[in-house]
Amino acid sequence: MTQSIEIKTDSPGDEAREVLTSALRQYKFIAEYKAKRYVEKCAIFEAKYEMDSSVFLNKFEGGGIGDEDDFFDWYAAKRGLDIMNRKLEVIKGIKVRA
Repeated sequence: MTQSIEIKTDSPGDEAREVLTSALRQYKFIAEYKAKRYVEKCAIFEAKYEMDSSVFLNKFEGGGIGDEDDFFDWYAAKRGLDIMNRKLEVIKGIKVRA
């Protein structure tokens, strides 16, 4: 899928490209950091409950597991990880051209 961005500025194209590239790089750094933290949180729950996060997520969403506080925290961490991974895929697919 190809999308375009319209840039309305009096700045030269190189400046606009530099600003966009810098913003994407910064957002990628933040998303990678968040994903790493979510991985760490999920790993703690996986070790504690001896279950993969994907298996847990299916059971939790299907109502086949309890409602302990840990499970809500684990759910949030796993969903956060999935969201960050999707955002990182989008960012990796963006190419800024003149």
